[in-house]
Amino acid sequence: MLAVRRDGERVSFTVRVTPRAAMNVISGERAGALHVRVTAPPVEGKANAAVVALLAKTLRVSLGEVRVERGAAARTKRVSVPRTAEAALQRLVK
Repeated sequence: MLAVRRDGERVSFTVRVTPRAAMNVISGERAGALHVRVTAPPVEGKANAAVVALLAKTLRVSLGEVRVERGAAARTKRVSVPRTAEAALQRLVK
């Protein structure tokens, strides 16, 4: 089950990123983290930008509403989105 933490008007969750994948896709939940594969390489923030874009599109929120809170240089990141996107987030892992 995806571990979601509610903090005021935002929810945060852990994302495990696989850069240089064959396609941009959210491939489910593993060990409490959302597994995201992106085609971008992990240089100059390109993979982070691809993760943010994919999550924003999938959760139907703007790019600015998806924030990488921790782990910008790591494969495991803490990401937050508006609380209004929580239902869509939960549907991703079912």
